[in-house]
Formats: sequence, C-alpha cells, structure tokens
Amino acid sequence: MANVVVVGAQWGDEGKGKIVDWLSERADVIARFQGGHNAGHTLVIDGEVFKLSLLPSGIVRGGKLSVIGNGVVLDPWHLVKEIEGLRGQGVTISPETLMIAENTPLILPIHGELDRAREAQNSVAKIGTTGRGIGPAYEDKVGRRAVRVADLADEATLELRVDRALVHHDALRRGLGLDPVDRDALLAALKEIAPAVLEYAAPVWKVLNEQRKAGKRILFEGAQGALLDIDFGTYPFVTSSNVIAGQAATGTGIGPGSIDFVLGIVKAYTTRVGEGPFPAELHDADGQRLGERGHEFGTVTGRKRRCGWFDAVLVRQTCATSGVNGIALTKLDVLDGFETLKICVGYELDGETLEHLPTAADQQARCTPIFEEMPGWSQSTEGARSWADLPAEAIKYVRRVEELIQCPVALLSTSPEREDTILVTDPFAD
Repeated sequence: MANVVVVGAQWGDEGKGKIVDWLSERADVIARFQGGHNAGHTLVIDGEVFKLSLLPSGIVRGGKLSVIGNGVVLDPWHLVKEIEGLRGQGVTISPETLMIAENTPLILPIHGELDRAREAQNSVAKIGTTGRGIGPAYEDKVGRRAVRVADLADEATLELRVDRALVHHDALRRGLGLDPVDRDALLAALKEIAPAVLEYAAPVWKVLNEQRKAGKRILFEGAQGALLDIDFGTYPFVTSSNVIAGQAATGTGIGPGSIDFVLGIVKAYTTRVGEGPFPAELHDADGQRLGERGHEFGTVTGRKRRCGWFDAVLVRQTCATSGVNGIALTKLDVLDGFETLKICVGYELDGETLEHLPTAADQQARCTPIFEEMPGWSQSTEGARSWADLPAEAIKYVRRVEELIQCPVALLSTSPEREDTILVTDPFAD
C-alpha cells in the first residue's frame, strides 16, 4: 500500500488540515512528524468547525490511529486541553486512537517564557515567533538537555533531566532579567501532568513499521510550510525544525524507502504570517481583497496574514527540496471575480534576473517580483467538484501553475468543506 507525506509548500497556512482530513479517509494511520502547537489546522466537517494545533488532523475521524512522532515538540498541558476540547465536540480519543512517541521532547513553561522574553528584547530583528516555546524546546533537544515523554515515568530520571536543563536556563534567564526557575514547582507540575501523557506513550517507530509491514496506509502530516524550514526556509525568519518531506522519516522512525508519494499543499495565491522577506507581497487593494476573501488570520495566533500573488518561483523551489510528486491547490475560489490575475515568474536582483530565491537574507529582501498577467474569471468556482464545474479561465490558470512549478496538480480544493475537492491523481494509488 502507498504511504503519503503531506507538506506545506509555501509559508504555511496552505490548507493542510482539510487535505489531510480528506486523505485520512483513505489512510489507516495519520502521523505528525514535526512542529508543535504553533501549527494551526482548521477543519470544517458537515458545518462543524474543528481547530487543531497539536493533534493530527486524522483524530476527528473514527477508526483511525493518530500518532505524534518524535520530531514534534509536545506541550503536555496544551495536549490535555486540546483533547478535552475535542471530546467536548464528540470526538473519541483514547490510547487506541492516539499514540505519542516515547522519545518526544516536551515543551515546558520555561520554554515559552524564554521565547517571549527573547522576542520582546530583540532590538535587531524580530523573528515573529508565536511565543509558545517551540524554538527553545528544539534547542534543548539538540543541546541534549530535553525532558522527554519517557522521562515522566521515573521520578529520579525526571529530576535529573530538569536539573540539567535548569543549569542552562537559569544562566539565560539572568541575562534576560528573569527570576530563576522554581525547580520544585516545575517538578510538581510535571509529576501532576505525567499520567495524562503517559497513557498515550508508545514506541511509535515500532508501531509504524509494524503497520507498514501489515500493508496499512500511513499518512504523514507536516506542520508549517517548506519556506519556514530551518535549513531551506527564509532564514532566520523560520521555524526551528525541518519542515520538508525528508523529516517525515526521521520525525517518526520509519525509513525513507517507506514513503511512496509526497503531496505539497499550495494556496492559489501566497500568504505569510510574521516577519521576513515576501517578494510577491501586495500592499494595495488586491492584497486587501485576497485577505478578506480568504479570511487570512492565523488559526493559532489570530494574526493577520500578509497576502500576495502566486509565487511560482518559490513553489518550484519547495517542490524540488521536498521531492513533491503532486500538489493540492487550495483556495482557488478566493480568486473568483478578479479581472486580472498575476503570477510571479522570476525576480530581479541588482539588475540580474533570477529563477530561484537566493539564500542570503539581504539578497532575499532586495528581490523584486517579475509578474506574468493572466485573465481572471467572473463565475464562481466555490464548491466545484469536477473540472466541468470550472470556468475555462480557471482551468488555464491551474495549467499555467503546473507548467511554472514543474509539478502536476493532484487535488484541487474549492472551499473549506471536505467534499469540495477535485481529485486528479489519488496519492494513495498503488
């Protein structure tokens, strides 16, 4: 059976939640492989809205196994809150439907405090983080001072891990003018929350490999977008983990040979939350219109998203770094009614034409877009479920996008509703 990785191919907010939920009907296992509760996924199912940020999108479907892999950083208090919220909406969550990798690092309250303090005092250039401790938690992971899920099961080990972390954090806090960490209070909070997390703990790498050998279909769900990847994103305005498809293997403990199809989620225009370069950004009435029609506000932060025309240069680049086999083009209906549409097909930098985004941050900031114009369409595409429902100009737009990014459209989404989707190529097809 085919296993599919879903990654955002822009700066996040591409509509991954709906697509993952739509695909999860065909999957047996849905696994998150990176990020934390800074990811925002909104699902609309039979008119009911579900807002997820940590749990895999497949959790709202019955009969599926949802997995949080070791590539995720886990806030245990947020986990409990999100589970309770979904249960209140009638979603069944138990150790039979949710597993958390035992080697998953935890986000502690000290991580959020450090994150917010740094951002508040950063007079050079703000990164635009969510302030939820994601970056500091990943720092502790690679610094070998993280508290991991398995550590919650043994008090002596837990105390050792906390003490190791505090040697580092208290020194940082002094430099930022923060009080030392209350060690006893932190340990008490962790011991209190431990049972609620440990009931879901499992050797996820083992479970996933067994599921694969049994012929089960696995859907790997990424968070954020490839342009926020710590290595290949618009550094330093990036997240603190690898977002591209290769992380699906290391973030869950399954071999890269087990991945059969990479689906890149791509919005029919471009948006970005927070700071950083955005060559195709619009500061005019068209940008305002895209934001209003697309309801462009962050699921997690509520921050207004910056909007711009579709940037084919960036998407072609992210399709290459993630090895994308096909894209899911979302929010096509937001473009309804525009008399003229534009697509960024290149950049101009210091008199030179570029067909890729340069690595250096100062060069990225100086890139100006080269636009190609296309006629828009007046008819509505909202709710379209077949090519026959689309106006000719919309089909031409989609085909031009495919040409420019050098990657075919596998799915086309025309509204937030689950079934308003045109299937071109089934990623799960053997």
